[in-house]
Amino acid sequence: MEHVLREIASQPECWRRALELGAAGPAGLPEAGERVAVIGCGTSLYMAQAYAVLRERSGRGETDAFAASELPARRYDRLVAITRSGTTTEVLHALGAAGDIPTVAVTADPATPVSGLAETVIALEFADERSVVQTRFATSGLALLRAHLGEAPADLAAQAEAALAAPLPEGALSRRQFTFLGSGWTNGLAQEAALKLRESALAWSEAYPAMEYRHGPISIADENSLVWFFGGPKELREELTRTGALTTAAELDPLADLVRAQRLAVELSRSRGLDPDSPRNLSRSVILT
Repeated sequence: MEHVLREIASQPECWRRALELGAAGPAGLPEAGERVAVIGCGTSLYMAQAYAVLRERSGRGETDAFAASELPARRYDRLVAITRSGTTTEVLHALGAAGDIPTVAVTADPATPVSGLAETVIALEFADERSVVQTRFATSGLALLRAHLGEAPADLAAQAEAALAAPLPEGALSRRQFTFLGSGWTNGLAQEAALKLRESALAWSEAYPAMEYRHGPISIADENSLVWFFGGPKELREELTRTGALTTAAELDPLADLVRAQRLAVELSRSRGLDPDSPRNLSRSVILT
């Protein structure tokens, strides 16, 4: 079995540990009322985007998410960095330039340079991965942050188990174009699902806010498309059926439904004769010189 499949399957237990840790209120995470910037790269950026929306929605304070390389010169009360490896160049640079702003890093490996730069480190070593493609660290990190906000369903880990057992959309592997739609905090999850298919299966995959999809991108939808809803109105799904596109929307928490999308990425990779543990042109951490 591929490393990534084992790591996908381990998510329910990882989430249980992350939820417990988040509910305990680990030191360093933003306090209510703070103005917060959250940074990451790739998958971690999309988790940062989801968290930023959830934190603002919960009334905890203004929260912005940025690619680590694009952090603007603004004053924040706290900087949160999400980094699986703890070695990503852009994240380390942003932390090093933070000055007197309190910083916290959520990472899988505290024995890395991030620990020398972030004021506080929250280590999710139980969610570390051998795979290049991220799955359980990212989702466990978001589960932790949701629990800290009081925004995580009590049965979230059980829903992940349901997502592992649920069938993939019938006919999905024969589709050639994949679109993921979100709304609010699930826009980050839609971006992450699309990234998983690009990384693992070299698939033509895109992501949009659901209502924005109607303003142009829907023109690509046809009988070769799969449109996956993490959010959005049912009327849009009904409209898409007229294009011939296959649509899917699970009755699961969107983070749990992301597990189904991860599984699709692996199965699509296999069906195309690819190795999901060896994605093209990628490495486990991006270290720039």
